[in-house]
Amino acid sequence: MSGAGAHERYAEVTAQILSRAPETDIDPRLDRVRTLLDLLGEPQRNFRVVHITGTNGKTSTARMIDALVRGRGLRVGRYTSPHLRTVRERIVVDGEPISQERFVEAYDDIRPYIEMADSMNDAPLSFFEILTVMAYAVFADAPVDVAVVEVGMGGTWDATNVVDGDVAVVTPIGIDHTEYLPDTLDGIAEEKSGIIKPDSVTVLAQQPVPAAEVLVRRAAEVGSTVAREGLEFGVVSREVAVGGQQIAVKGLTGNYENLFLPLFGEHQASNAAVAIAAVEAFSASEDAIGLDPVIVAEALAGLESPGRMEVVRTSPTVIADAAHNPAGMIATAAAVEEAFTFSRLIGVVAVMADKDVEGILDPLEPLLDEIVVTRNSSPRSLDPENLAALAEGIFGEDRVHVEPRLDDAIDRAVGLAEEGGEFGGVGVLVTGSVVTSGDAVHLMRGSGE
Repeated sequence: MSGAGAHERYAEVTAQILSRAPETDIDPRLDRVRTLLDLLGEPQRNFRVVHITGTNGKTSTARMIDALVRGRGLRVGRYTSPHLRTVRERIVVDGEPISQERFVEAYDDIRPYIEMADSMNDAPLSFFEILTVMAYAVFADAPVDVAVVEVGMGGTWDATNVVDGDVAVVTPIGIDHTEYLPDTLDGIAEEKSGIIKPDSVTVLAQQPVPAAEVLVRRAAEVGSTVAREGLEFGVVSREVAVGGQQIAVKGLTGNYENLFLPLFGEHQASNAAVAIAAVEAFSASEDAIGLDPVIVAEALAGLESPGRMEVVRTSPTVIADAAHNPAGMIATAAAVEEAFTFSRLIGVVAVMADKDVEGILDPLEPLLDEIVVTRNSSPRSLDPENLAALAEGIFGEDRVHVEPRLDDAIDRAVGLAEEGGEFGGVGVLVTGSVVTSGDAVHLMRGSGE
């Protein structure tokens, strides 16, 4: 098939998958996914798994684990969500998103079985369920040694939870997605604890006490060994460095010093410690003396985390960040204050209508001089006028501006930054949603397709 024809076929396949029930249409059961996987011969049984849940930091931690495992010479598949620019980002082999051609192949290979599974259940498979099965099929076919799998939402009933992870990783838990998940920390932890399986290792990032209690209890009930940040492992020291930070980590089986992490914020240092512990736990049966510090240093130094505190333009500096809940925005605000010395900072914010909007805006108030509210490309994006009304209650009317389009909002923010501050010492922070961050990256760097 010609290049143009292949691209058209890819666009057609993507549209077919996207036409199904979206990720936000939650139906908490696994029977449809299991039916399809059974028809395919259970490809998810052909590789070992590190399974990741939590509220914030999942994708960054997944990327770190991927890099560390590949550094050990193993072939790795990575499945994460949501995507920033292209749906292919969700299915990664050997550190690279699968090609358009491979994406189409994977879909065409399972399409007859999708139709069979649809006919065997009372509702058709959703967008996320099909992508999850595609990922598992691609990983089995590659084949990969290890799959690093991020849940879409929750844990117990998430479509990814048809695997039994050797290691279950739980990044920090907070209140989010309350229209789909419980509205208490212990309730959310209960749902997320479903990825903890017998005879596994559970690696816990620092957690609020109610969440930690639930997670540790679940691990004890099923016979999973627990490793906790701040007790069995953790960040020993860190300091800001040009382009990131220098950290030292106490692992489960070794100590790792003088690690350069090209990502900003205390939360990313914590993610790195969790990732190191997870890979130590995964590798324990092969090597009880710890990871090679040189491999760890090289893996972390080469990291990228697109759309997470990503500098997408300079002069003035424009940062795209995916913070989309209060806990995430608190971490982002702290990271910006620590890593940058702006004389003036303007925010561009678009959020989803179903989020805790005031909780997202509050941490930004002391950080931003002015804020431009807008919408992102999602139909779930909150109307800018409604967002402005909420922002004015926090920032005051004089500091809030409205632009219906994100590109215009960024242009206006750049102008506001340069008008009121020293050139080179001013910046723009584009945030409020993974979609907002992805849209900003797309505007600044192209589609990625």
